[in-house]
Amino acid sequence: MTVTCRIFLHLVSLFIFVMPVLAAPKWPLPEGVKSVEVNSCEMAYQETGSGAPLVLVHGSINDYRVWAAQLWEFAKNYRVIAVSLRHFYPESWDGKGNDFSIEQHISDVPVFIRQLNLGPVHLLGHSRGGAVVLNAAKMHPELIKSLILEDASGLEALLPESPDNAKLVAEAKANREALAHALAAGETESGIQRFIESLNGAGSWSKLAADRKQIYFDNIRTALIPEVRPVTTCAEISKLNFPILLLNGERSPKRYGAMYQAMRKCKDIPEPVVIPNAAHAMHRDNPAAFNAAVLSFLARQ
Repeated sequence: MTVTCRIFLHLVSLFIFVMPVLAAPKWPLPEGVKSVEVNSCEMAYQETGSGAPLVLVHGSINDYRVWAAQLWEFAKNYRVIAVSLRHFYPESWDGKGNDFSIEQHISDVPVFIRQLNLGPVHLLGHSRGGAVVLNAAKMHPELIKSLILEDASGLEALLPESPDNAKLVAEAKANREALAHALAAGETESGIQRFIESLNGAGSWSKLAADRKQIYFDNIRTALIPEVRPVTTCAEISKLNFPILLLNGERSPKRYGAMYQAMRKCKDIPEPVVIPNAAHAMHRDNPAAFNAAVLSFLARQ
């Protein structure tokens, strides 16, 4: 074998080694959407832009499409990957099996990052997705360049014991349980409406465009079982060794701001950036202010 052939074969082997293992989809993928095998399951994602990788993780009964107002704006400066977690759209999940849980998603995210050979990433999670990315970052800090938490759940254990804080924690649990009960009773739209308005205010459901509502309907089976968030301790927060951005909506439920203040007592983290004229879905309510806050933070890293 000539030297030239040996060099060529070596380069081919390197190329194969670094390529992600793209899945052969078992369900149709929308145009421009890819999938990759993660822990024996396909995960769909939309990717655009170049530069440092920025991974976006959606919240409950959502999927990669929720970042429509962020994807192209962030892609001007970053390689942006908006992922759909296991069993969320575009997969049409039947609700069966035992591999849907927040713990499973926490396990999936680091593998997803490695499968795409992204290296340390900026990782942004919203609500339930905030709990996912925080716990993934706790376990795999080597994969994190910075962490962005948008009204992240999963910080309830940090709240000091008091009747008011107990009420805040109970509200979140009650909202998830009420949605699951409504779905079991066949009250799909009214159940989603009550859940969305518990987070974004009375009347917010009726103001949503049809395509936004469809995202919730497409992912509704993922809400059939109410979940408990993994516990995060103050000691774990104190060990985080990467920059953190906290984001609150001006009209977000009070528990998110309370959890952030408790978190900041564990570690020197800047005050949350409050997105004006916005509630829990601040990336949708006021995308200009939300995008500006995220991009300003990222530019300093």
